Amino acid sequence: MKLGTRGRYAVMAMVDLAESSHKGPVPLSEIANRQEISLSYLEQLFGKLRQQGLVQSVRGSTGGYILPRSASLISVADIVSAADKPFKATRCSSSKQEGCLQSKSRCKVHHLWEELGSQINGFLQSISLQDVLENKIQK
Repeated sequence: MKLGTRGRYAVMAMVDLAESSHKGPVPLSEIANRQEISLSYLEQLFGKLRQQGLVQSVRGSTGGYILPRSASLISVADIVSAADKPFKATRCSSSKQEGCLQSKSRCKVHHLWEELGSQINGFLQSISLQDVLENKIQK
């Protein structure tokens, strides 16, 4: 299991934005340079983040992106789910009725993987951008 590149890069960029937002709108080119992420890739990610209301764009010569609300109110899970597919540990379809086996039943370990996915999502939901900025993530 691994978190997709889009989700990881989106979190990196959002942390960078939160850290720099006290200066006003932050151009994506600055985030791209600091985080060593392709500008065109960031533009795609920020389009998705903007659609979900996690960032706002500011036009003009001093434009860029800002956070629409406090970093303490934006969870890592919100960012990951906006930028990437939701984290899923099972191989079953999204339908709650059907399992992954040919018979459409669930395998014996379905609930194990489903609970793992739930724990991961719960953990990411409990961490805000502010927590990351303040290094409040427990080891």
